[in-house]
Amino acid sequence: MYQKKKEFTISADAALAKVQFICSRQEKCCSDIRKKLQNWNLTPDDQDKVIESLIENKFIDEERYTNFYVRDKFRFNRWGRIKIIHHLKQKQIPEWIISTALEQIDEKEYADCLHDLLVSKMRSIKEDDSYQLKAKLFRFAQSRGFESSIILSILEDLIAGMK
Repeated sequence: MYQKKKEFTISADAALAKVQFICSRQEKCCSDIRKKLQNWNLTPDDQDKVIESLIENKFIDEERYTNFYVRDKFRFNRWGRIKIIHHLKQKQIPEWIISTALEQIDEKEYADCLHDLLVSKMRSIKEDDSYQLKAKLFRFAQSRGFESSIILSILEDLIAGMK
């Protein structure tokens, strides 16, 4: 028989201690912590107090979080700027913080990353028609969050190099 799951509640002080531990182990943003506090059924006032305390004591820093997020998603996941921006906006990070963090991405490194991704993907695509190949590679690069202009310029070089 189905039993209703008991609701988990926690005091504000215990929640603060728990999220301080979580934030000391891994970078978190305010929206991540707020979701966790909501899951623990804290009142909105208590949530605000906990988050304010975390910010005052430097457990949460949106700029620091965003810088790490941008660097990690670009270097390890090989995401483009569009995808990174989209995910950060979902986490309710202010636009000025996002744009500042994106400036740390080196343009040459960005283009090289996209070039390597496209060369790697091109090896796995079995397509004789260059137009179809270009379309598939373009869609792939867009799904990774790269801008259309840089995708097209790199694709032109790659397709021209094949002929």
